[in-house]
Order: sequence, then structure tokens, then C-alpha cells
Amino acid sequence: MSGFTPRVKAVLGPTNTGKTHLAIERLLGHSSGIIGFPLRLLARENYDRMVARKGIRNVALITGEEKIVPPGAKWFSCTVEAMPLDRKVEFVAVDEIQLCADPDRGHVFTDRLLHARGMVETMFLGAETIRKLLKRLIPDAEIETRPRLSELTYAGPVKLSRLPPRSAVVAFSAAEVYAIAEAVRRRRGGCAVVMGRLSPRTRNAQVALYQEKEVDFLVATDAIGMGLNMDVDHVGFAGLSKFDGHRPRMLLATEMAQIAGRAGRGMRDGTFGVTADCPPLGDELVTAVETHAFEPLEQLCWRNSALDFSSVNALLDSLMAAPAQPGLVRGQDATDLLTLAALHNDADIAKAAQGRAATRLLWEACQIPDFRKLATDAHVKLCGRVFGHLRNSGSLPEAWVRDEIESLDKIEGDIDTLMQRLTDVRVWAYITARADWMRDATPWARRAREVEDRISDTLHVKLMARFVDKRAAHLTRRLEDSEAEELQAVVSARGVVLVEGHEVGHVEGFVFHPDPATQGAEKKLVLRAARRALGQEMPRRIVRAETAADDAFSLTEDRHIVWENAKIAKLRKGSSLLKPAVEIVHSEFLDGLARESLRARLSAYLAAEMTKRLGPLLTAMENPAPELRGIMFRLGEESGVMPAEPVPHELRQVMKKAGLDAGRFALYMPAVLKPGAAWLRALLWGVWRDRNPPELPAPGLVSAPMPDNWGEDFALSMGWLPAGPVMVRLDVAERLVREMHYLVRKHPVLLPPTLGSRMGLKPDQLSPVLHVLGFRVIQAATLGEKYYGPPAPSMLGRRRMEPRPDAPVARPAPGAKTSTRPARPAPKPVEKPVEVSEDSPFAALAALRLVVR
Repeated sequence: MSGFTPRVKAVLGPTNTGKTHLAIERLLGHSSGIIGFPLRLLARENYDRMVARKGIRNVALITGEEKIVPPGAKWFSCTVEAMPLDRKVEFVAVDEIQLCADPDRGHVFTDRLLHARGMVETMFLGAETIRKLLKRLIPDAEIETRPRLSELTYAGPVKLSRLPPRSAVVAFSAAEVYAIAEAVRRRRGGCAVVMGRLSPRTRNAQVALYQEKEVDFLVATDAIGMGLNMDVDHVGFAGLSKFDGHRPRMLLATEMAQIAGRAGRGMRDGTFGVTADCPPLGDELVTAVETHAFEPLEQLCWRNSALDFSSVNALLDSLMAAPAQPGLVRGQDATDLLTLAALHNDADIAKAAQGRAATRLLWEACQIPDFRKLATDAHVKLCGRVFGHLRNSGSLPEAWVRDEIESLDKIEGDIDTLMQRLTDVRVWAYITARADWMRDATPWARRAREVEDRISDTLHVKLMARFVDKRAAHLTRRLEDSEAEELQAVVSARGVVLVEGHEVGHVEGFVFHPDPATQGAEKKLVLRAARRALGQEMPRRIVRAETAADDAFSLTEDRHIVWENAKIAKLRKGSSLLKPAVEIVHSEFLDGLARESLRARLSAYLAAEMTKRLGPLLTAMENPAPELRGIMFRLGEESGVMPAEPVPHELRQVMKKAGLDAGRFALYMPAVLKPGAAWLRALLWGVWRDRNPPELPAPGLVSAPMPDNWGEDFALSMGWLPAGPVMVRLDVAERLVREMHYLVRKHPVLLPPTLGSRMGLKPDQLSPVLHVLGFRVIQAATLGEKYYGPPAPSMLGRRRMEPRPDAPVARPAPGAKTSTRPARPAPKPVEKPVEVSEDSPFAALAALRLVVR
């Protein structure tokens, strides 16, 4: 159109002024257009909005790592660096234009400010601080200031536990973000996490988690300051300093305003403040943020875009050129410039980069973004390798690209490992997005996106698992709701207590155990709702326990009574060892009447259990013969086993009728040595002494090593006789002693060949054990051939044998008392004659004979 001048307009103002919405409306109102955003995430978000309006065939997305460009695309959503400025469109817009002052990326935004123009309209969106310089650099630009739609006010310091719902906490390092997110999870149920290193897919998933109110809190870095539109009511700063990639520094007032301005959306007001260990803000700073009044920018960062590709040296000189206009300064040397300078020092690269085309190719390779920021030369080497392949063969080897991408297709590792892997994938997404660098880049670009999506989804899941407790978040929200008193609580058949469908604890017997993760105000709410449900459940449980059969209860080694897998009572010391007391486990849901009713039922169970296991002892104690009353009283105190003492012969028959045995080592009732009875007696022993009883040997053992925590009194009480290196079961020891006394009643005899196996002893243990039992083993040769005659075959266990001069014998020891007891009927022989083989473990004992000590 003759004489037509394209319109250049700047729309300036604080956050929440509707600037971006206005630009999108103007963009779609033209027949074609491009808009540039500072973040890949924002480009993707607005691409989706534009597709919803104009259809997927008409809208394109161009970022460093992703290109979706349909053949008929008319409207483009891009990152500022990726804007296709060679394409003629009616409308061009750049968001967050105040980033022209950013030391690292500012030169890109300044270049767009100076050179990006639409054929009909150009629009720059940003903060009021750029007004003065923008007017100086673009005198014909129209400047419109838009007021904030809502108020932003300072709320002062607020503890993490007191943050209002729909709050965002801002920290400035990954370690701080993790620590605060963990604290929010413990106290408030969880949060979403947003950091610059997350992929757009993961960041979108985390933002959706917050937006859909699955959590009420967001913990983020300053990445949320750049146009992320969320329903945030309050922003809390956890710190006031950051590391900007070069050095730690304090936040600028404009940066604080950009972040704090995320609070409040549309016509809804917002607040900001400090939290965690952050000190309060000064009055001057608070006023500046609330009124959006900041000092104007004095300079913008610039880098020459009219590059000289005649040689690498000429390219470096043009990149280092000083700005010609006032208000423009060179910013920090960007990664691409530093990479170019480093590769130029490589002799092979310098030799290959001869000529305009090679120099341009090297510069394009150096512009691969250093997403990884490894602080090593790995990125420089990657760029050099890309240049080498492109220079030598015109394309990148597919095998190399495939191996690099596939090596990153892993979802194992922690959150930091996954984020590092994401940045590595983004580098290869950028490389494969360059269609001119590969013979067929499309499948590899798709593959890089698949790997990025897979890692992103895993990262989102791990962030959820670490920082989100949906149950606690829901209950916390209901606590702050006016309907909190109406929380629904039930108890499942398995004893799980559910409040609003969330598991908040479980019931064991008559005791409620809240989930340890339930803390703070949420815990009070949970306990209140749970008690209401348990108030109805507990009476039903009490009735069920009182009417349960005896086999529904059981005793444990730690002296408890168990019902339905829960310890509901404990045994305490009573009036005697055989009369323990029953104490009901404390529960806030049991009153005095219920406790006494349960105690009576459990006492009845315990009495039945003792009758079943110790019936013979209890029966003998109830109505003993007059002459046995003293013995039975003492035997009851010892639970059925007491040390041996002299017993008159006439009393033995009475004891035998009562089921007692007066042996050499103990006076006891054999019935109480059975495994079930022995276990209960050990338990009662522990109850009487208020300690858990030692573990008993396995049933069926005849002998066993003496445990370190056993004393001789406990061993004998439990029916075990300490015998040298081992202990022997009392009834077995008594029976063997009687049998062997009969064998040696006239003269020494050979040892029975299976005596050791009957007692469960090793050969070297047999002699000391027999010594304790009252016998000694001697060599028969010491008695002489006169008594024994010529040698006999090597046989053991005969009741009567011809004496052998070389065989050990057993005989009454000198001075041994002769028994005055009437002769008893002869017991059956201990063993039949058995020949001892030379390889038998007891062959060495074939020459031993047994005598009474």
C-alpha cells in the first residue's frame, strides 16, 4: 500500500494486565503473524490456544527443540530466539520485551526490538521500566500503559504451616525447592514443583496438578515469573538472593515484582510476603512492588547481528563489535560466542573452517544450546564434532545420533538424574530439529521427543510420589472448609479407618493408631472424625470379644493375650505363679465397665488354657492327700518341678498315684514337661518376674547346649538338667540313671553302644555328662586280668559279659553308699548285644566300661 507505514506499538505495564491476551487477539485478527515468547513452555501453551481457535493446519510451533510447521501455517508461536524473521507476515509481537536488559539473553530481545517488524503491525509487550529506552530507540512507536486488573499487597512474614491455600513458595536453588516441598508435604499434604530445568511436559503436568486443585501449594524457582498463568492467591519468598549463572546476587526489585505479580489473576487480588527463613522486606521495597514504581532501565544489552562470515577471525571481530547507539551495551558473552572462541583455538577446527560457508556452518554448530551447563568442555567438544561431521560429509551419521539418543532412553534414577537426562535429550532434540543437518531428520526428531516425553512422565510421577500426599491434601482442604464437621468416617472389616475415603489409621483390638504421616491441624481433624466412627465401632468389638470362643484368643511370648491379631491384654504378676493377673491394654474407647467385662472374659480364657496345659498339676493341687499338702504347695510355687530331696519310702506310692516322680535330681510331675505345658510354665515364670522368658529348646530334643541367658534354677524348673557341656531333659536323665544303676548293680559293664545317640551327645561329651549323672568311665585294663579273664570279642551292651583285661569297666566307687531300698523289678535290658564297627563314632568307647562313682 503506497505511503502506508507499519504500526509499531508497545503495551507496557505490570503483571496481570491482559497484555498477552491482547497480543494473541491482535495476532489472530490478522491474516498471518508471529509471536515470540521467552520460554518454550509459553510458546507451547499459546500454540495450543491458537490451535483451538484456528485449527492445527493453520498454526505452527517453532522452538529450538521442536518444530511443527504445517504447509499452510499462517500463525506462528515461537520462542524469541527461534522467530523466523525471514518470513513476511502482517503481525509480529514479542513478549517480555524488558528482557532486553538481561545480561545473558538480552541481545536477542534487543535485536527483535530493533529489527523484527510485521508488514502491518508490530507489538512489544513488557514492563513499564523499558519505556524511556524504547521511546529513544523507536521514536515512532506508540506506547500504551495498561494498569493491573487487581491489587497486589504485602502480607508480611508467614510460616510454612500457616500459608493460605493457593500459595506459591519461591526458592532459588534445587536444594531449597526440595527442602521446602518436603516440609509442605509433611505439614500441608503436598505441593506441585516447577523449576526451569523441567521439560514443558513435566512442568505442564505439575501446573495441572496445582490448577486442578489436587494440591493447594506450589513450590517453584523464579521460573514462574515469566508469564506462567496460574490461580495463585499468595506468593511467599523463601529467599532474596539467587545465583544468576555467574555469581550470587540479591534480587532486583523489578524481579521481585515480576514474581510477586503472579499472585492474583483477572479481577482477583493477590498478596505477597516472605516465608521459611527469609527476612522481612523493607518498606521501600514493599511500596515499589505494590505500586509498580521502579527506576527506568538505563541500558539494554546488544550484540551485533550483521555478522562477517569471511573468516572465523572476522566473525569473532563482528560479534565483539561495540554498539553505535547510546543506551546499548554489550552483555555477558553468550555460550555460542565462548564456544566459537574455544573451537577457533583447535588447530583442526580452524583449518576446516576456511571460507564463508565453512565459517557460517561453524557458527551454526556453536549455537547448539548448552542446556546441560556442565561447566566442562563437553559442550564445546559436541559442537566441534557436529561441525566436523557436517563439514566432512554434509550430514550427521545416523548411527551416532541413534546411539546418543538411545543411551538416554532410561527412566531409572532419582529426580536430579532424570532432570539431567532431560537436558541431555533437549540438546539432541535441538540437533535433530535441524532438518538440514541430517539426511532424514524427521524420525530422529520424533524419537528424541518420545524419549523426552517418557522421561518427563516418569519425572512427574516421581515428583508426585515425593512431594504429594493426596489424602493429606484433601483432608487439609476440608479442614479449612466450613463443612469440616461433616467429614464422613467409617471402619472397614479389616480395621482400617477411612475419613472421606482416605485411609487415616487402623484399629488394633480396641486401640486406634493414626497414620504417622498425619500431622498438624489435619491430625486434629482426622482424630475427631475417626473417634466419631470408632465410638460406634468399639461397642460392637467389645460384644464380639466377649462372645468369642476360647480358640479366638492366644498367648504370646511377650506375655500378651491376642485377639484378631491384636494385643488386647497383658499378663501381670498375681497372687502366685499359677495365678497371674490380666490387665486390659489401655484404650480411650473403653470405660470402666467395658474393661472389667473384658477382663473377666480373658481371665476365663486364661484359666481354660492353664487347665488344658497344666491340668494334672492343678488337679493334684486342688485336693491333695494330707501327707502331700506341703509338697504340693511347694510344687505349685515351682510350677511342677522342684529340686530333689529325701522322700520316705511309704510316701513314694502316694506320690506315684498323684502323678509325681521323686527322682535323683528333682521332684516333679512328668506331665508338666510336655512341650505345651513347658511353654506355658516358661511364660508364667516370666510373668512372675516381669520379664520375657528365655526361648525353650525345640520339642523332641533330648539334650541341648545351655543358653547364655539360662541359669541352673531356670533350667531345672523347665525340666532340663545341667550336665557339663550340655543340659539333658530331666525325665530322660532320670530314666537312664535308673537303667544304668541296674546294669552295674553287681559289676562294671561295657557302655551301651547307642547310649550317646539316645542322649543326643557327641562321643567327647558322653563321659563328662555321665560324670554329672553319677557315673565314671574307666579302662578295664586297670583292674587286671585276674578279675576279667582272657579278652572277649569287641561287643557292647550285654547284660552279662565275660571280663576282658583290656576293656574299661564300671563298678561302685570306693566308699559309695549301698542302697537300702527294696529290690525293684529288673527293667528290660538297655540294649541287645551289638557289634561296634571300626568306623563307628563310638568305636573308641568299645574298650570302656561303666562303674558307679
